[in-house]
Amino acid sequence: MPDGDLISELYAGCFRRLVVQLYAVTGDLNEAQEAVQEAFTKALAAPRRFAELENPEAWLRRVAVNVARSRYRRRRVLDGLLRRIGPPPTVADHSPEHLALLAALRGLPEGQRQALALHYLVDLPVDEIAATLGVSAGTVKSRLSRGRNALAALLSDDTDPTDAGRIDARS
Repeated sequence: MPDGDLISELYAGCFRRLVVQLYAVTGDLNEAQEAVQEAFTKALAAPRRFAELENPEAWLRRVAVNVARSRYRRRRVLDGLLRRIGPPPTVADHSPEHLALLAALRGLPEGQRQALALHYLVDLPVDEIAATLGVSAGTVKSRLSRGRNALAALLSDDTDPTDAGRIDARS
């Protein structure tokens, strides 16, 4: 039997059982599913070695438990660090305009949203945004232009579609 078929067969046969077992260990269904998925991913990384195991399900269980334990330890360390830092900052402006802007930004394509946020919120120049995002300066300028047009359309109070794409000169 090809190695990939063995893993597929095991996945179909024991994924749910392993998730139930890990759920009992972690107490969190999502965490259990992710740990089991990561164990199968590790099996896929070395299918020949995996096929030679005497008890592949026991290996998957052990790997999944180890993954869950490691994630738990990392989360505990992070939680301790976050407690030392203090509570997360609150959003300063709860005005309807600010909330509408945030909602409109979420509606933009990722590249435009990143370029606009880095340029206007972080105050980075175009060249630094290009370096941060790993794209050319021309791409950043294009994303800024398209993003401003899209934001203007999303935030426009007018129902006139010809004005939706117009940008205020102050932008």
